[in-house]
Amino acid sequence: MIGRLPWRSAAADTGFAIAAVALAAWSFWPVYQSAAFVTMLVVTLVLGAAVAVLGAALRWPSIVMGGLIVVVYLATGVQLAVPGEATAGGLLPTPQGFIDLAQGTWLSWKQLVTISVPVGSYQALLVPAFILVLLASVITTTIALRSALPELAGIPPVIVLIAGIAFGPAIAPAPLWLVLGLFALLLIWNIRLRLRRRTAAVRTLREQSGLTVETRRERGSTAVLTATGATVMLVGAAVVGIGATVLVPPSTDRHVVRTAVEQPFDPRAYPSPLSGFRSYLEPGSASEPMLSVSGLPADGRIRIATLDTYDGVTYSVGSAAATSASGAFTRLPYRLDQSGTTGTQTQLTVSVRGYRGPWVPGTGQLEQIQFLGNHASTLSGAYFYNDVTGTGAVLSSLRDGDSYVADSVTPPKLSASQLTKVEPGSDSVPRPTVIPDELQSTLQKYTAGATGAGPKLAAALQGLAKDGYISHGIGKGEPASRSGHGADRITELLTNVPMLGDQEQYAVTAALMARQLGFPARVVMGFVAPADAGVGPVTFLGSDVSAWIEVQTSTGWVTVDPTPPVRPVPPKQPEQPTEISRPQTNVQPPVDDSPQQNEEPPQAQVDSTPQHAPNPVLETILTVLIVIGWTLLVLAVLAAPFLAVIAAKWRRRSLRRSAATAADRIVGGWREFADAAVDHGYDPPPSATRVEFATTIGGTRAAALAKVADRAVFSPLAPTTAEADTVWKAVDDLRAQLDRRDTRWKRMLAAVSLRSLGYRGRTRERTNRR
Repeated sequence: MIGRLPWRSAAADTGFAIAAVALAAWSFWPVYQSAAFVTMLVVTLVLGAAVAVLGAALRWPSIVMGGLIVVVYLATGVQLAVPGEATAGGLLPTPQGFIDLAQGTWLSWKQLVTISVPVGSYQALLVPAFILVLLASVITTTIALRSALPELAGIPPVIVLIAGIAFGPAIAPAPLWLVLGLFALLLIWNIRLRLRRRTAAVRTLREQSGLTVETRRERGSTAVLTATGATVMLVGAAVVGIGATVLVPPSTDRHVVRTAVEQPFDPRAYPSPLSGFRSYLEPGSASEPMLSVSGLPADGRIRIATLDTYDGVTYSVGSAAATSASGAFTRLPYRLDQSGTTGTQTQLTVSVRGYRGPWVPGTGQLEQIQFLGNHASTLSGAYFYNDVTGTGAVLSSLRDGDSYVADSVTPPKLSASQLTKVEPGSDSVPRPTVIPDELQSTLQKYTAGATGAGPKLAAALQGLAKDGYISHGIGKGEPASRSGHGADRITELLTNVPMLGDQEQYAVTAALMARQLGFPARVVMGFVAPADAGVGPVTFLGSDVSAWIEVQTSTGWVTVDPTPPVRPVPPKQPEQPTEISRPQTNVQPPVDDSPQQNEEPPQAQVDSTPQHAPNPVLETILTVLIVIGWTLLVLAVLAAPFLAVIAAKWRRRSLRRSAATAADRIVGGWREFADAAVDHGYDPPPSATRVEFATTIGGTRAAALAKVADRAVFSPLAPTTAEADTVWKAVDDLRAQLDRRDTRWKRMLAAVSLRSLGYRGRTRERTNRR
């Protein structure tokens, strides 16, 4: 026997428990996606099941089981959950590993939702999954082997499944097969348990055909509880399945923990890198080495940052909200899958020289980055990446001597003429809140006669290249050219003759024009290698700074350089002569009663698309209601089994108290007291008589109650109703004494204890009664 079951049944229930936990824990695969996770899962399942089987076989109490779980956690936690800190081929822990394991017990949960997935076995991020799998395997197997209601063993796997979905990525294929698979497994297990219990009940009824009506009612109460427990388990699994189906639709955003947690890197806390464009061209910086780079792509470009948010003053690096179109900056511990990105594989080796700032230069969409040098570990822990815009950053500024190797996929570069065959992509990019004056009229002039988004974009860029001239306004002999890229500066660029600016203004103008034509577009600031750079490592100077744009086509993001060719700047044309007004006449002009027309050009100041301002109060109320609703749902699912136990005990007590005869009421009162004592932890000898049971509990009132129950059963004189009422009053007092002996926590455990529902110590009573 193991616990309450023979060997064969115990082995089957253990197998079902391990399978249920394993299936539920697989919901963490999108988070880890590594062999270390598989190893941790398999070994932890075996360890947890072994602890539960050993505890059931030796009948260890919960305090011993809890201590054994802690021992297993400390003995194997480093090897399984922090494998990077294990030695001797991963078999022995290190002191640093124990420190990481201890800190990860409470810190790794938040770290797991502030980092890009998959995380592999990075640092101690396997600890949350290790804790959940270990606890779930022990609790599930223990309930299956030792509880009178093994159907409740389905609750821990459901909790693990919910946790896997909640800690998973915001965009992932729906784990619907996991939900349905777990539901089917629990259903089969439940049916098997019901059939086994029914067979045992039929056998017991045949052996004990002389049961009273009151005892049969008790058995009916237990059967009702069993059905209730099974129903709770199945309804809970169904609720989780429906919730997962709604919240995890395929290939769309879903609300999980990482979307609600504030990310530690906020790009809004740093100035836009484009606002410091001219600082690289100042005399003190233009000739200073900034970066040394090996492995540049064919176009010789390396980005500093991608800018996608324009407010009429600056083009900035997105927002901190994970649900925004700009994406979020998260830690990058492992490797990103860029197999769906169009471009060429690139491996950059970058050495920092004069460059400063939080933005980490790179190219394309990053797959993996490895920092080198003395500050490698510090930079690795402080690195954050935005996979939407392809921008990396560190919390502390890069400095001389820092170096790294970055693997990425670089998008193709298209010329203006090649854009005639493209169509706009479907990605979401933050909408500009302000459109500069003259932009729409200039765009209409450039695109006149062109049809289609691609030909219009090509015509607009060709128009900028034809009319535009380059001047930074810094060098000797350069025409004056004001820095900045606010709406007023872009208006000045488009209205001056000749059109005069540098990459800062032309990139912003081209991006806004592309947005007006329906293309998702963003500005990129970085460095461009000189034409004579040759093959091999390239050293970028401050004067190599540049800016360009990326537009998304139907086949992916492409790089486009809108900068006009460098050529002599023609002299500035004189301002248009001021018109001389005619002398006013004495006759006043007629009053115009027609409504005043807006003389501003279309989209002169703001975007014409109507902006619906959100109601902050309503959004706050809806958010609070959603959080409260989901919290109540989870609490209801978790509390339902305990409420079912309390309800079943209340119904059993009511049946005993309202039995048909006074003798049955007295016997029922004794059984109510005996069950309460069992729930409070008293363990009488097997087949003990009432007097022996009372001796185990102690006290004169318990012994007196036992003798009264014996007299009601064996005496030829039937007891009266008044005697039955007296017995039940004594039972209530004795139950109150049992409660006063225990702490509040033990009283709560006794209220939901399942021991009395599976108590089989009444055989001696039934034998004496017959």
